[in-house]
Amino acid sequence: MEAKHSTERAKQTLQNADALLITAGAGMGVDSGLPDFRGDEGFWRAYPAARKLGLRFVELANPYWFDEDPALAWAFYGHRFHLYRQTAPHPGFTMLLECARQKEEWFVFTSNVDGQFQKAGYDEACIVECHGSIHHLQCTRCDAGIWPAKPDEVMVDMEAFRATRWPHCLRCGATARPNILMFGDWGWDSARTDAQQERFEDFLQRLVVKRLKLAIVEVGAGTAVPTVRLTGERIAKELGATLIRLNPREPQIPETLGFGLAMGGLEGIEALTEGC
Repeated sequence: MEAKHSTERAKQTLQNADALLITAGAGMGVDSGLPDFRGDEGFWRAYPAARKLGLRFVELANPYWFDEDPALAWAFYGHRFHLYRQTAPHPGFTMLLECARQKEEWFVFTSNVDGQFQKAGYDEACIVECHGSIHHLQCTRCDAGIWPAKPDEVMVDMEAFRATRWPHCLRCGATARPNILMFGDWGWDSARTDAQQERFEDFLQRLVVKRLKLAIVEVGAGTAVPTVRLTGERIAKELGATLIRLNPREPQIPETLGFGLAMGGLEGIEALTEGC
């Protein structure tokens, strides 16, 4: 009964808000069929070849491999690149977008690199991808900037877990890499994300100037890499907003900040946006 009461109060908060901030972690894509790499076992279930190599996610998702073994690096990122391109966003994306369009202001802050929000029809100018995007590339050697990846640039032999073709720098010809912030990454070109962050700061400033009532809907953001959770909590404190956290395993939230609902992404979005 308490859970149902909290859901109804959270739904009412969302409906009464003047502005909406959607924050999302890997759990946002689970209902679309995307892996969230939860723990080493989850990662190895998605990539059994990595288990054979004895590589954990934090070890393989490292720029080191683009220098040491680009065929291995692009086997991992190339498979993800094609998987994300082929995956259709689940209906929850559209439900949230329709809700957002009824608000005076809205924005998306996500740690996901899959481009699913853009694919679902969200305005590129209203999205921060704080860890970058797999659909954009940068050079491993020179300062060539950031450019879009082409669909046919990567070919992967999944049985051997080796890339047979991968992208190269448009300027110097060296191996290119995804424009993603990896673990132990000192070479990430943050220019694209920095520009997104500036637009996000402008959005937050408009909320203050207009004195808009903000609701934050957080979907599938865990504590392992807490960027999304901490960002939502900080903004909720600074702007007096209400944070609605949707997470089936880690819904905990300070009571003063809002509601923690033990729901998956699609289930929670459906509950919150019904009649929105």
